[in-house]
Amino acid sequence: MRHCRNDRYTSIFRATGFLTFGRLVLHSHERHTKPWQDGARWIVDRGRRDTVDSTEPTDKPESTDEDGEPDDRTPSARRRTVLLTGASGLALSGFGITAANELLPGGAQMPSVLGTASSPTVGITKTERVYSAARGRRVDLVSILPSRKPSAELPVVLLLHGLHGRARSAAPAGLAGRLVTEVSRGALPPFAFVAVDGGDSYWHEHYKGDDPLGMLLNEVPRWLRQRRMGGPDGQPFACAGVSMGGFGALVYGRRRWELGNPAGALVGISPALLTSWREMRKRNAFKDAADWASLDPLRHPTATGSTPVGVWCGNDDRFIEGVRRYVPKANPTVADIGPGKHGASYFRSTVPGVLSFLGKYAPEQHDRD
Repeated sequence: MRHCRNDRYTSIFRATGFLTFGRLVLHSHERHTKPWQDGARWIVDRGRRDTVDSTEPTDKPESTDEDGEPDDRTPSARRRTVLLTGASGLALSGFGITAANELLPGGAQMPSVLGTASSPTVGITKTERVYSAARGRRVDLVSILPSRKPSAELPVVLLLHGLHGRARSAAPAGLAGRLVTEVSRGALPPFAFVAVDGGDSYWHEHYKGDDPLGMLLNEVPRWLRQRRMGGPDGQPFACAGVSMGGFGALVYGRRRWELGNPAGALVGISPALLTSWREMRKRNAFKDAADWASLDPLRHPTATGSTPVGVWCGNDDRFIEGVRRYVPKANPTVADIGPGKHGASYFRSTVPGVLSFLGKYAPEQHDRD
């Protein structure tokens, strides 16, 4: 047995000692392996919560996230986020003067540094505007870097934003700072994240002349080559996405596999794997059910071939049903289903695991300075 549903196999795992602290862990090998060791396949399902916590009122108004889901943060946490974001903006405006003279490989300007007073390590980002012929418009190109002076041909992970999102907000909170910390202490090989504006059409061409998938496949490699990133061919070694971006990452990985140039790894954080056309139709991202079915990862779970896939999802996420259907069909390398709703707090909680997973597949760098 490689995959399980907790309501079916709980007694089996309790008998074998694999049920600990409310967590179901299923190993695909006879030998016991740690989750991130080479060759390990780690499936975790901490269970479905079907009842509302009796200590929490159910009739209070809720704010929503970018997918129209209840926000999983408290009002005070949301307020703190707004205040910290404002502080970061002030810091950015002051930093631009000192950063302007620092250069990246290829002569690009040194990025701004984003962070807050409470951050143990600040993240390093660079935002540019580029013209996408595939989308017929200018888009943001945001690079999240592991250090102030990254070497040439820095490996890149494409990072896809969610519905109503954009490149500047694609990264889960804490990712940029954690990347710097883990790379600086040698826990991760150096790599970057690059995000672009993809619109709201689930990362495919819904409207003629606006093709975000074409942008990812054909234009992003050129932009990366121009910046001496992504290896000699400019190809990202991996793709990750949140919500709609998780759907897009799996579609991108499928296309790379079909083109004979597979990605090294794929990540879906709370991927928007809807289970009914009735729900998907509300998003106005596909012309009809057949169009959706042609791309839906749930209907093509093995289309990414042997590409390593990692999936993270909260067990109170509205997309949990689709994720639970996807896991046994797709047989991902890692699937982690744990406590959490579809929102910023849960997305942030996945950052350590996601970085560790991607770090396993980052290619070695060949510095050509």
